[in-house]
Amino acid sequence: MIGDTSLAPAAADLIKDGTDATFMQDVLEESRKQPVIVDFWATWCGPCRQLTPALEKVVREAKGAVKLVKIDVDKNPRFAGQLRVQSIPTVYGFVDGRPMDGFMGAVPESQLKAFIGRLTGGPPPESDIDQLLNLAAESIQVEDLGGAAQAYAQALQLDPTNVKAIAGMARVYFMGGDAEQAAQIASMAPEDSKDPDIVSVRAMLELASGASSETAEVERRLAADPNDHQARYDLALALAGEGRLEHAVDHLLAIVQADLEWNEQAARKQLLKIFEAAGPTSEVAKNGRRRLSSLLFS
Repeated sequence: MIGDTSLAPAAADLIKDGTDATFMQDVLEESRKQPVIVDFWATWCGPCRQLTPALEKVVREAKGAVKLVKIDVDKNPRFAGQLRVQSIPTVYGFVDGRPMDGFMGAVPESQLKAFIGRLTGGPPPESDIDQLLNLAAESIQVEDLGGAAQAYAQALQLDPTNVKAIAGMARVYFMGGDAEQAAQIASMAPEDSKDPDIVSVRAMLELASGASSETAEVERRLAADPNDHQARYDLALALAGEGRLEHAVDHLLAIVQADLEWNEQAARKQLLKIFEAAGPTSEVAKNGRRRLSSLLFS
């Protein structure tokens, strides 16, 4: 099994330096058993120094689905000439003794994985939209709202109805302080959509609309009386409305710990809304649910 690391061949069996003398055995004969990737390179080639390590990485990750043979064209010009290699790096994929696919130049790791997928008949490569959505999510994690907005905009150009891209763009505007624009963008998604991303954004917008108090004002009220549950609750709402969900969770859990039944369990109910706004797989939701469970069942 490819996914079983215990059966994965040693790296030395997957990756080797080839020559014109060993090309028939290492590439043509071996490709009748499994796909073989041939990397034509040279020591003076700058892009080769970028591509080759990336190729080696994805080949190892394929765990035996393909092999890699690296050929220095300066020392081994014969087969490079026969295959009309005119610039390097040039990469060919061989299957059943014949070159089936190839490319020139250094390319991103995602394209290398897609290349291997085509040779092996593996799962289809990640779509352009999926790549943009992943890039946008990574940008949000590092608070690069401009980069996230650009990636979501490109995804929406490809598919204006993509709910995850709509939700992501709405979240970007919300994080940037424009809740009104965020709500307008979120409304582009079908009202009955159960996609967790749009559900999360709509819950966050609901939290923001329900925050009627200024944070500084309720902080003063709470400082005057730390046992004022209403002040702590109002502060949690204000914090949630600003997107400061972790701090809102802390205050609501403090109310639950002190008096679960206060105001018909309002704090517990609001916690569930925050977990929905944060998203079920978020650290805010996972940590918050663990803490809530420990209070309820201790």
